[in-house]
Amino acid sequence: MKVFLKKYKEVVISAIALTMALLVEHVWTFTGSQYVYLVFYGISYLAVGGPVWIKAYQSLKKGNLYSEFFLMGIATIGAFAIGEYAEGVAVMLFYMIGEYAQHGAVHRARHSIKKLIDEQPDRALVERNGDTIEVHPSEVKTEEIIKVRPGEKVPLDGVLISERASFNTSALTGESKPATIRENGEVWAGYINEDRPVRIRVTAAFEDTKLSGILEMVQDAAKRKAPTQRFISRLARVYTPVVVWLAVGVTFLPWLVVENYVFQDWFYRALIFLVVSCPCGLVISVPLGYFGGIGAASRNGILFKGSDFLDRLRRMKTLYMDKTGTMTKGVFEVQKVMAHNGMNENEVLSYVAALERDSTHPIAKAILKYANGQNRYEADNQQEISGKGLSGQIAKKEVLVGNRELLEDHKIEVMDAGDTAINTLVYLSVEGKHTGTVSISDQLKEDSVSAIKELRRQGVGKLVMLSGDNQEVVSFIGNTLGVDEAHGGLLPDDKYRIVNEAIGKEKIIGFVGDGVNDAPVITLADVGIAMGGIGSDATVETADVVIQADQPSKISLAIDISRYTHRIVWQNISFALGIKVFIMILAAFGLANMWAAIFADVGVALIAIVNAIRIQGKYSGDGFFSIFNFTDSQEETEKEAHTCCDSCG
Repeated sequence: MKVFLKKYKEVVISAIALTMALLVEHVWTFTGSQYVYLVFYGISYLAVGGPVWIKAYQSLKKGNLYSEFFLMGIATIGAFAIGEYAEGVAVMLFYMIGEYAQHGAVHRARHSIKKLIDEQPDRALVERNGDTIEVHPSEVKTEEIIKVRPGEKVPLDGVLISERASFNTSALTGESKPATIRENGEVWAGYINEDRPVRIRVTAAFEDTKLSGILEMVQDAAKRKAPTQRFISRLARVYTPVVVWLAVGVTFLPWLVVENYVFQDWFYRALIFLVVSCPCGLVISVPLGYFGGIGAASRNGILFKGSDFLDRLRRMKTLYMDKTGTMTKGVFEVQKVMAHNGMNENEVLSYVAALERDSTHPIAKAILKYANGQNRYEADNQQEISGKGLSGQIAKKEVLVGNRELLEDHKIEVMDAGDTAINTLVYLSVEGKHTGTVSISDQLKEDSVSAIKELRRQGVGKLVMLSGDNQEVVSFIGNTLGVDEAHGGLLPDDKYRIVNEAIGKEKIIGFVGDGVNDAPVITLADVGIAMGGIGSDATVETADVVIQADQPSKISLAIDISRYTHRIVWQNISFALGIKVFIMILAAFGLANMWAAIFADVGVALIAIVNAIRIQGKYSGDGFFSIFNFTDSQEETEKEAHTCCDSCG
């Protein structure tokens, strides 16, 4: 209660003084009571009206005649001038309550995003000179070893040195199921160690962690406006002056046409116009809706880099997708090694492993894991042939390792590898002869099939798979998933060309991928989506939407959030404008009083805010009463109170 009274002292003082004024005026009448209740009305008005008049003065100094503060002040002074003291005070009091509710809602929306900041640990246990010391994570250098005890958060990105560990990754991925990571696996800042003490070799500085990047992206997202937001901001700049001049007209024009013109009556109606004219509730509820959508998405492991992308995703009708690491697990396993033209299987594996030794491609990692360090050869002059494979020299012999197209480009006859249509094949050529084939399998992610079905249900009419893998594998995966088209054997340039040709011919086009070779296409698409869980930094950097978990089903969830957000935003726009116009019409005919104006301003704003908060409630679990947060510091309260959106002045 003490925190409540301190934070909302203006409203509390005003409400008490207003109550006393009403009691003295209508219940406890005595000689000279009118002077007493006028004093109480004055105290009540100054408590909430003083800060508003200060803001009005500041806006007038900037040349803004139509700020909500000045218009509200004029309306309330006018109410006092014609003896409507209670109504004049009530306008300011309920306006201030509305302001607190608005700022509380914005704070809650921001809090749902900035809660990520709490995931950044402020201490790290680092091994130095034979001791373990506690320092701030920013003081830890890359390649140093840190320890993380059970229940603690990982302070920095790194590689697990311990044999294995279980981590809660929900802060970054939105996935509640613990992840088991084994030795040499990647660990990110913000993960929570669940079962045993572990040691981690740091690979990124404090400011370069994945979590820091997420925070920066989400904070930047709040600055990017959707078309609807820009429309409402422009509307507010026109709407307010129009209503003000209508109020002037309502005051004086009837004198020309009304036989029994009473200035006080028409002036009262004009005051109602001034109160109704404030567009703050309308303008704040729109960005609040988008901000709530961004926050709710981030709580579910989906990062929108701006509300414009939130708005664009709901209109996506065509989605192009990568295969490996996006719709499949991207965790390959060697199934079979085949030898041809006189070479044995061990030699085939050793040659391929030697050339793939420095590659970071998932297929190369699978081959090296299968070889288990038993490769006997050293490769020289390795060169990458984009989208096809590698070339080099082993024991002064010319060696090629890659896909079928690589060997065919070098006029090398390819031997039959048998029935391997659903596997990826890696071919080996030594001195111009096909000497071996490695068959490698990948698996669909658990939710890939259901994700495609859900995308269909949401109206994404065309689904196309683009992959560098061989056509047989891509066709098999495409048929299993149920996509419309599946194109294999593509180079990065081919993917770019296909998507580029579709842009302009089709409605909003999206592309989802995870590898560095997908970055150009993600940049090109109307909506670029990165599977950020295992995606490359380049891909995440260029994407418009980042799926932190490796779950294709999150794409449909992102679409669902974007559509629900859009629906809530337009409900607020229609409701707010409709009520305001309706009350103004009633006021013009003398059928509305100041209390109706208060509802059209503060009441409509509160209803719009509650409606916007439904987004957070549906996807994040936050309720309406959470906007009245009593834990903020006084400094935060003073910073947020008595302010409105930029569009209102």
